Amino acid sequence: MDKLKEKFINYIANEKNYSLHTVAAYSKDLDQFILCIDKLEINNIKKVDYSTIRSYLTELYNLNYTKKTVSRHISTLRSFFKYLIMSKIIDKNPMTLISNPKEDKKLPNYLHYNELENLLEIPNINTSLGFRNKLIIELLYSTGIRVTELVNIKINDINFYDLTIKVMGKGSKERYVIFGNILKTLLLEYINDARLELLKGKESDYLLINKNGGNLSDRGVRLIIDNIVKKSSLSKKISPHVIRHTFATHMLNGGAELKVVQELLGHSNLSTTQIYTHVSNEKIREVYRDNHPRAKIGGNKNG
Repeated sequence: MDKLKEKFINYIANEKNYSLHTVAAYSKDLDQFILCIDKLEINNIKKVDYSTIRSYLTELYNLNYTKKTVSRHISTLRSFFKYLIMSKIIDKNPMTLISNPKEDKKLPNYLHYNELENLLEIPNINTSLGFRNKLIIELLYSTGIRVTELVNIKINDINFYDLTIKVMGKGSKERYVIFGNILKTLLLEYINDARLELLKGKESDYLLINKNGGNLSDRGVRLIIDNIVKKSSLSKKISPHVIRHTFATHMLNGGAELKVVQELLGHSNLSTTQIYTHVSNEKIREVYRDNHPRAKIGGNKNG
């Protein structure tokens, strides 16, 4: 069995040119698989069948491996047995009916309103950079746009009459996002004052300008938010995408329809937006627990 493993590893390393990291991971996974079939007293690779693979996967789950790690082990075995079929070492592939475990959808991290207010108070708006930094957070929260959409906003994309911004989303899909009077005031003040200071006499079509008078990058935005978070009292990890999650969650908590939030976020499928309903449902449960007599500890004994 070890010789077959060596041949396979040489194949993916030298003929398929897999990365050193992938080769090492596949080798480690196969070592674990070989140990398992040794325990099952299987000494011939041709005797490995569907039930053998299921036993191995059960062992991985018993070791509390995550679904992501189990999926990687399955990928390793798929490649291994595909190689054995190709090399005519076996004639039946035991991986045919094996499917990857469905990944658990992680609930998006988001900020409570007071936490967002905390962030907005950090930048020093008496400086051009500080004013721009506050604007960045307000823009992300007010519109729910992605960081790549944020840094590509041009002055001409902003319509102050109907309070909309044209953004270019994933797959070059154009959409319009809406903003309110708080952001309108910040935008106008930034464009007429702080932005001109940052440009240092240069010209640019883009809204957000870096300290050197050039266009601000998405990496630059991430660094700005990182620095703001460090100065705040917040301990959670916050990124531009967390602020996008916050926009969606607060919209749904406020009673917005899912379809409307989908349009504003630029999601192609409603199922992508539905993850936020799990978060907003927490608010519903909280209200229920706080207000329904039977939800409180002990209930209402007087009926």
